[in-house]
Amino acid sequence: MYNRPFDDQTQPRIWLETLAFVVILQVVSAGEAELVSSSVLEYENSRNPYPLRKRWVTRCLELASHRQKVDKGTRKRAQELEKEGLKAIDALHIACAEAAGSDYFLTCDDRVIRRYPGEIKVLNPVDFVLAVIGGDHDGKSDE
Repeated sequence: MYNRPFDDQTQPRIWLETLAFVVILQVVSAGEAELVSSSVLEYENSRNPYPLRKRWVTRCLELASHRQKVDKGTRKRAQELEKEGLKAIDALHIACAEAAGSDYFLTCDDRVIRRYPGEIKVLNPVDFVLAVIGGDHDGKSDE
């Protein structure tokens, strides 16, 4: 989701997801929602070959009020999520969100939204803006 602003903005869905992401960053900056980062997000970003994108994601992650590290428990949970059909990296992201006590996990990946079997609400950023930011909330979001 953090790299969405660098995707092809001529596609309506991508453009809407980018706008929603910007709204979410504004809400986080205003202190109206909490952003959770993780060592998994930082690792992924460290491997980004595009310096501008890498700096952008780093600045976004600096808005996080909490950073979740991967530990034995998150690794074990990620393995369970992989058995549900999630890719390893997606499973680690969600396991970190669960460990951090996040209420929401935001992703642009429809497959993750469909396959996640847990308690966190997994939403596309557009759906999050429409359903949560448009109303009252006090939750934390991750990714």
